[in-house]
Amino acid sequence: MEIYVVKRGDTIDSIADSYGIPVSSIIFNNQLVYPYALAVGQALLITVQDKALPSYPAFVNGYAYPFIEQNTLNETLPFLSSLSVFSYGFTTEGDLIPPTPDDSFMISSALSYGVRPVLTLTPFGADGNFNSYLITSVVNSKDARSNLLSDLLATLQEKGFWGVDIDFEYIRPEDRVSFADFVADVRNFLSPYGYHVSVALVPKTSDSQAGLLYEGMDYRLLGQAADSVLLMTYEWGYTYGPPMAVAPINQVRQVVDYAITRIAPSKIDLGIPNYGYDWILPYVRGSSKAKTVSNLEAVRLAIDAGVPILFDETAMSPYFQYEKDGQLHEVWFEDVRSYREKFSLLPLYFLRGLGYWQIMNFFRPNWLLLENTFVIQ
Repeated sequence: MEIYVVKRGDTIDSIADSYGIPVSSIIFNNQLVYPYALAVGQALLITVQDKALPSYPAFVNGYAYPFIEQNTLNETLPFLSSLSVFSYGFTTEGDLIPPTPDDSFMISSALSYGVRPVLTLTPFGADGNFNSYLITSVVNSKDARSNLLSDLLATLQEKGFWGVDIDFEYIRPEDRVSFADFVADVRNFLSPYGYHVSVALVPKTSDSQAGLLYEGMDYRLLGQAADSVLLMTYEWGYTYGPPMAVAPINQVRQVVDYAITRIAPSKIDLGIPNYGYDWILPYVRGSSKAKTVSNLEAVRLAIDAGVPILFDETAMSPYFQYEKDGQLHEVWFEDVRSYREKFSLLPLYFLRGLGYWQIMNFFRPNWLLLENTFVIQ
């Protein structure tokens, strides 16, 4: 496949003619909507003849909430190795709390496509946020740990899960070793039953990185404790932060450069964002709040506003500004160019695979490019 960047005066007919391909192919690949307007700077995925078959093997995981639309799930599953159900919680006593709504349809759908369903374990408090006290209570209590392990095994066996993904954030620095021991305990307990245990890691670039988000995560210990890890290489641009790329490639590479010095590359999955953000300008720290947009929605905003999509060559990410109701907006999102840059890191660093946060919106160009790049395991 090739990537074509729209120029002024282009139409889907002129682009199709230049490649000698049907217009319908461009429409399908890029989920274009009638009357098929384009934005200058928009990246299109073009199917050409005589494509080379991919050779690099990759595990591909996608996170999803139990309120995902069935059609979106069905369209995405053919491109996944595993599906992480987000998420199961627990009490301070180690009692497992299932998600709402019920996740049974996700598990059965995954299994019907030959995709491995994964139970995602998170320490969410009553307010829906990561709770440091809840983490402390369980990782430092033998009884709570034992209870949680028993509940996990029973649920995995009852529901047909393939493994557990441990996604804990804001771990207290004093719980750094206890948390790694907890991950090791989960793996040691579940391995005899054939279950895979992974752990999600916040994007660190050094052992000494300061901040509550980072100090409780020891890459070396957690890499040893789990079967595989996910580097959460996204959210540089985030809801309450200033406008910037969600996953700038220069920042992503710094995380990978550090991670491979602490963890075997064959255990590492690279985090991939499937969304963007729309900020109202000027950005005011402490009060500004960006709106999450899908990648398709971002392109449509540019088309409706009649503005060009620009591309940052350092972040390797698309962005643009537009005006609405007298307010200036700035949007950063992902397209096939930014995904291609991230995909290139797997063979470069010999990484295990990819993990998508999240698959709630179907973005076909990404999945077609991925299928053209990797042999999905």
